[in-house]
Amino acid sequence: MLNLYPLSGEIAEYLDRISRVRIAVLGDFCVDAYWILDNQDAETSIETGKPVQHVLSQRYSPGGAGNVVVNLHALGVRNILALGVIGGDVFGHELTGELKALGVDTSRLFVQGGAWDTPVYGKPVLAGVEQSRMDFGRYNLLSEATWVLLYNSLCEICGAVDFVIVNQQLPSGWGNDARAAMVAAELIEHWPARHLVDSRQNVRQFSGAALKVNQAEAASLLGYSPDSVATSDTRAVAMAEALGSLSKEAQFITRGENGILACDAGMVDAIPGISMPGPIDPVGAGDAATAALAACRAAGLPVQQSAVIANLAAAITVQKINQTGTATPSEIQEQAARVAYIYHPALAEDQRLARYYSHSDVEIIEGICTPGCGSARFPFHWAVFDHDGTLSTLRQGWETVMEPMMLHAILGERYETVDSALFKQISRRVQQFIEVSTGIQTIAQMDALADMVAEYNLVPTEHRLDAWGYKAIYNRDLMEMVNERIRRLLSGELDAADFMMKGATSFVEALRERNVKCCLVSGTDEADANREAELLGYAHLFNGGIHGAKPGSRADSKDIVIRSLLESITAGSSADCMHSNTPLLVVGDGPVEVRLGRRYGGVALGIASNEERRFGLNPIKRRRLIRAGAHLIMPDLTQWKSLIALLERA
Repeated sequence: MLNLYPLSGEIAEYLDRISRVRIAVLGDFCVDAYWILDNQDAETSIETGKPVQHVLSQRYSPGGAGNVVVNLHALGVRNILALGVIGGDVFGHELTGELKALGVDTSRLFVQGGAWDTPVYGKPVLAGVEQSRMDFGRYNLLSEATWVLLYNSLCEICGAVDFVIVNQQLPSGWGNDARAAMVAAELIEHWPARHLVDSRQNVRQFSGAALKVNQAEAASLLGYSPDSVATSDTRAVAMAEALGSLSKEAQFITRGENGILACDAGMVDAIPGISMPGPIDPVGAGDAATAALAACRAAGLPVQQSAVIANLAAAITVQKINQTGTATPSEIQEQAARVAYIYHPALAEDQRLARYYSHSDVEIIEGICTPGCGSARFPFHWAVFDHDGTLSTLRQGWETVMEPMMLHAILGERYETVDSALFKQISRRVQQFIEVSTGIQTIAQMDALADMVAEYNLVPTEHRLDAWGYKAIYNRDLMEMVNERIRRLLSGELDAADFMMKGATSFVEALRERNVKCCLVSGTDEADANREAELLGYAHLFNGGIHGAKPGSRADSKDIVIRSLLESITAGSSADCMHSNTPLLVVGDGPVEVRLGRRYGGVALGIASNEERRFGLNPIKRRRLIRAGAHLIMPDLTQWKSLIALLERA
């Protein structure tokens, strides 16, 4: 099975191999020009009577194939050859200088003196907003002599470089149908498994080559209907299989937030999309993916693992706002360590697609198989339970405490008077953040709050707090609610069952009877987690301990517990076990524990709990847990007997 979570050492090895490859880029080399306009000092031209636009600053960077080169350099590739055409103009001079500064060999970046302007995307920016673009090179005509130089160069370097990228994206660039067909024939004959084509205009002519296309380009190439662009996972895989049938070379289909499909020798691997909590800017993501795919393939990585690295690289670039971002080796390693994949997005959005186990409420997202396949012994040795929302409802409604607390922190004294439009904007931002951060430690949420306070700049610096200060306020407000519930519990007005999910303790007891070692983990402070488990009467069931956040610590307690469990488990694996390589069951109602369980080889059981009723399905949680990678979903644990039966058959 494809490993979506390569270890840090593996990533380091891959990136080290990338640094030693030699890659040529044949493509449309362009310049991205940014002219920052100043509208403070208005002036009218004496000659024309029209307003004068003053340029406050200017910056230039390689675009088109040049941006692919920049991404290769950022990845650590040190031997890069540029194959392309520029004009004998100031922009061509600027582009050549930018590439040479990166150590790129520009000896085959040919200057055509006439009928060719260096392609430029000119972007005036006024008050932070990009104005109408000014493009150079729209009417370029490539001479036959220049084309011969370019094509012969491709043929001549075959033994001198390891890999070639073909990047074609301009309607008036180096490529037309006839030239694309010539290049495709050269690649197929002399560069097998050593090339990658990213073509906007002539993709059909490259259909026998190794392609990186987006979903729309793939649909067009295959003659599919336009609605195939927004396709289900099943249809997307079918599209990849059809694309793969056109060539013996590897094929890659990028799907934006749905990840990448990699097809090799008729086999398709679906690399899921990556969840990103903040705003995104998709500019340059395609170039980052192209560069990473090519660099990995040149370094000898398998097709599937190359797609995993490219997926990480693209996710990094889209998080770099208002810039054509790149991904560095250190950023890829960091992203790999914390990646949050999005699984089964179509199923998550449409409950009609759900399938259930044997007349129960146990929804099977993926078939599970454990190392104990075929054994009479219960297949799980360890079970890790989340606390709040999975077992306990004492803290139910914490979001209703955090949201107003965050709004007061961001708005300060302007809470009552701020413009309603801004108030709504900040409210939506806070709500979205709470949605995506559910399950992480409170201190991490407060780190983000401190950043938002600084970003909106509505509170004077001297009145701002650090993350610990905001956590203290939140804990005070939350504990007022929790302590009132505890008071009612201790007074006898309510009993423990009023603050527990239905069937939860029965399921834990059933696991203990089967010699499963049970652990309880919580993102709240460990002392509070212990106290609440004692009050509710199930602390004794967790013979693997109760683990929570340590005072003053930023460490992710759930991550630490699961890592340590995996280190202590040395169980073998079965060749038939598709989804699990450890006898570990992770149970929780939040995406964090589900992702951790899946990442470290366990079976993830998502509890899509309705905490107010303490039983029944919460469709929002169901969606969240499926996207996080749950293998199974239950609304509560009342049908724990059916669940045990399913797990025993796993």
